[in-house]
Amino acid sequence: MRNLRVASVQFECKPGDKAANLATIRRFAKEAARAGAEILVTPECSITGYWFLRNLGREEFAALAEPVFGGPSSQALMAMSKEYGMTIGAGLIERGDDGKFYKPYVVAMPDGTAKRHRKLHAFVSPHLTCGSEYTVFDTPHGCRVGVLICYDCNLVENVRINALMGAEILIAPHQTGGCRTSNPHLMGVIDRAVWANREQDPEAIDRELTGSKGKGWLMRWLPSRAHDNGMFLIFSNGVGVDDDEIRTGNSMILDPYGRVLAETNKAGEDMVIADLDASLLPQSTGQMWICARRPELYGPLTVPTGRERTARELKFKE
Repeated sequence: MRNLRVASVQFECKPGDKAANLATIRRFAKEAARAGAEILVTPECSITGYWFLRNLGREEFAALAEPVFGGPSSQALMAMSKEYGMTIGAGLIERGDDGKFYKPYVVAMPDGTAKRHRKLHAFVSPHLTCGSEYTVFDTPHGCRVGVLICYDCNLVENVRINALMGAEILIAPHQTGGCRTSNPHLMGVIDRAVWANREQDPEAIDRELTGSKGKGWLMRWLPSRAHDNGMFLIFSNGVGVDDDEIRTGNSMILDPYGRVLAETNKAGEDMVIADLDASLLPQSTGQMWICARRPELYGPLTVPTGRERTARELKFKE
């Protein structure tokens, strides 16, 4: 890997309004290109919007879905990538050739190629089928990249497998923070009135975004994904109103030691940019630990315990 500059954004996606969301992505791409960024990461479902999907019937879901690569959103993203000479990632709802619906993240690259990661642990709608493949690939920027979408990143096995497949940078698009749960130790809903009053009372919304419902929760686990696997991590998240919840943003870029290179706690759309120093990778703790692995001991990792549940069952049980 060589040194390169990357960007992560956060914005409030408009539910079902692909044109408006693509226009926002374009605006950030133009700004990132002016700043010299070579990779731009946007949130999960940044093209379609996210949490409202759980309320859609099958016909409504089908109307929103489109093919990946050949569909209009993918084509727009690929054209944007060529125009600005940068790699751009964005999420949407896919209608697969098999007739099933998936929740992918498309990474369009300036050489005209594109990759797709289908979320492994999709739960927002019963109409979705989970992906079954990891997505790690080389880019025109001289780096190898992996993609994991939101819940995918929560499972340590998924991140480690990306590292074992050679990922030097993990693209991690999310729609998280401020999530409804019955667990008093896990996030929690942010009062809509606090968000609406954010300009008049910035301290109140800052406490929510940086506290245990947002950044405080993220910092319990997100840095370890980068540190333990010796990779850079680009975390992009939604912010603001997401149907009946408030996303917390906190978009950030981490180095292979789990240190925050750039972050935002802004109660609104924003972009952070960081320069990735490739010399940090070879001697990083995670890379050394990977070399110390004893694969002959890890057979139990592939044996079902009987406790396995789908992400949808677990999420809506909360």
